[in-house]
Amino acid sequence: MTIARTNYKLTGLPHTCYIFLMMQTIFICVFLLFSIASASSYADIYKYVDENGVTYYTNVPQDKDYKKIITERKEKDVSTREYREYYDEVIHSKAAEYGIEPSLVNAIITVESNWNYNALSNKGAMGLMQLMPSTASDMSVSNPYNPEENIEGGIRYLRFLLDKFNDVPLALAAYNAGPRTVQEHGGIPAITETRQYVKKVLSIYQGNASNNLYSRRAQIYKVTLEDGTVLFTNTPFAYQNNKVSKF
Repeated sequence: MTIARTNYKLTGLPHTCYIFLMMQTIFICVFLLFSIASASSYADIYKYVDENGVTYYTNVPQDKDYKKIITERKEKDVSTREYREYYDEVIHSKAAEYGIEPSLVNAIITVESNWNYNALSNKGAMGLMQLMPSTASDMSVSNPYNPEENIEGGIRYLRFLLDKFNDVPLALAAYNAGPRTVQEHGGIPAITETRQYVKKVLSIYQGNASNNLYSRRAQIYKVTLEDGTVLFTNTPFAYQNNKVSKF
């Protein structure tokens, strides 16, 4: 027994137009539905029309006849200004909480990870501020790849190092090589990587690196030490126990 098949065109009787419009509406609804699903699950969506005209949608195509109609949404480039502005807000908030100058944190992140929140070094350091597993644990960072957690943990650790050494270059050296290494050497250790690290961070912090998004003109402060000595510095947070005023 042969079943007759009717082929409809875009023009013709009213009911064929209705069918076409109805199918078009259904397609749009399905497309939007999968667009939403794609936005939340980040899956590519493929379309396939079989020999009977039935349309299938899937994120697991079976063969080459499936055509991709929705591309998986990718995470935005972490180096974009939008991301950096978000990081800047977090940095300023956490830096103020721990008494750290934001521009120093910016410089550390630039050198440590170049603003890649998903960075992982060959030594196991993680995230924006490249926290080692032990450091992340000590700073109560449960997820080192969470930008806000990572930034707060790194700033908290930097505060600890500044309090311990009362000197920015030594604190930076300890951030790179570990506080014990700095103590054992009685200063910045003769390690090429550490010396270059301190130099790079200070260069960016002091505004000598033109590619630093957050370079700012350094504010100079007047510090009066306990013995009456007057010191001028752009790192007042290293002298919190002394009288500090803007110059």
